[in-house]
Amino acid sequence: MSISTDPVEARPRARRTPPPRWILWSLRATATLHLLGVLVQAVLAGMFVTGDVDMLTWHRDNGGFTYGMLFFQVVAAILLWRPGRGPAWPALATGALAAPETLQVMLGQERVLIGHFPIGVLDFGASAVLAWWAWTGLRTEGA
Repeated sequence: MSISTDPVEARPRARRTPPPRWILWSLRATATLHLLGVLVQAVLAGMFVTGDVDMLTWHRDNGGFTYGMLFFQVVAAILLWRPGRGPAWPALATGALAAPETLQVMLGQERVLIGHFPIGVLDFGASAVLAWWAWTGLRTEGA
């Protein structure tokens, strides 16, 4: 039997306390609503480019909702990190998504579709990953 004198080895591993349920569910809700908004944006854009010009107004209005949900998601991700004791990367990733989404809104308002469409694809992928992680990567007792 060997006895370790290394103080790091001798310490028991600290268990991370799960985040409060309300923080977990606020992140799940905002990530899901943001993703749904992004999906609806694609549908509305498709309807507009196939000839239903009234869908442009709907696309603009849903874009405002979707953009707003992203900022609520940023707040929820920050709450997960501090005070929720969760990982920092969702707050950083969600905050980082605000830059291309802001650019996308600006390009859409100026009708610069060559940049607006590809950023929409990026937005969909990033939003899907963040929503998926909010539902599968976070656990709390009884959630």
